[in-house]
Amino acid sequence: MTSQTPAARPPVNLDWSTLGFSYIRTDERYLSHWRGGAWDSGTLTLDNVLHISEGSTALHYGQQCFEGLKAYRAADGSVNLFRPDRNAARMQESCRRVLMPEVSTEQFIEACRQVVRANDHWIPPHGTGGALYLRPYVIGVGDNIGVRSAPEFLFGVFAIPVGAYFKGGLTPHNFITSGYDRAAPQGTGAAKVGGNYAASLLPGLEAKQRQFADAIYLDPATHTKIEEVGAANFFAITRDGQSFVTPQSPSILPSITKYSLLHLAEHRLGLKVVEGDVLIDDLDRYSEAGACGTAAVITPIGGIQHGDDFHVFYSETEVGPVTRRLYDELTGIQFGDRPAPEGWLVQV
Repeated sequence: MTSQTPAARPPVNLDWSTLGFSYIRTDERYLSHWRGGAWDSGTLTLDNVLHISEGSTALHYGQQCFEGLKAYRAADGSVNLFRPDRNAARMQESCRRVLMPEVSTEQFIEACRQVVRANDHWIPPHGTGGALYLRPYVIGVGDNIGVRSAPEFLFGVFAIPVGAYFKGGLTPHNFITSGYDRAAPQGTGAAKVGGNYAASLLPGLEAKQRQFADAIYLDPATHTKIEEVGAANFFAITRDGQSFVTPQSPSILPSITKYSLLHLAEHRLGLKVVEGDVLIDDLDRYSEAGACGTAAVITPIGGIQHGDDFHVFYSETEVGPVTRRLYDELTGIQFGDRPAPEGWLVQV
């Protein structure tokens, strides 16, 4: 597949400083069809509406998955994707879990590149803190009614300019544990499929109605261990400031951001890194905590409400020093201001 780099266009007229995380229709998106055992070469289109059969398995049986990654404008004007090969690999794992054909890493990255090039003028300028968010997805389509894999599939990628996922950017937010489960113990929690997010809508709403940023999900088997924070992964820093700890479970979505932070915590900050149990009744072990993901980046956790207990970490108003260092290191790499580990940045 090949694509042509469009002529440079001036940035669109947006207030980059107030950009949030919401849908904005940009110019072009990518679509590829799977028919007869193979994906076609794909194409860019101006149409942001999908035309699919009413019998599509994506609509009735949740046969679909998606990804999220970002393109960043560097100080010299160049544009980089952050670890797109890891998103491609995670989408392949999701496709295998729900019986959909995998998109090769090469096609995945090329599709993302084409969409970024076609919407270059929507990328927030360097220094604004914004980025171009890419949403790749695969859905089962075609005439069908039985509970089985679809006869055809669509792979698409669209892009939107985004700012902070939670209001206020790098400021602490409070969360509350939920009695609901995000995923079953041996279910689809480790796959990025829509059903996991549908299950989170009600507990997320209930958390917001109680003036919390989102819900925290405990492990579905025992409800004693933290697993995820809304649509993000959880991490914490031990009281001695020496260890970066994050939950480990087969029902947690493996966050590219989390594994990047694990690497940076160990190799840039010199911390001990631990993937293991984070007991909800043992939060006194930690001085800082946060949520991390492509959309959230790093959101410091001020406090967690669990039953009648409200546990405050570093502060409800100030960012802890280790969390700040991790944020600066990660975003510095993403925006090209700090050296990146080999293979982390892919130039568009």
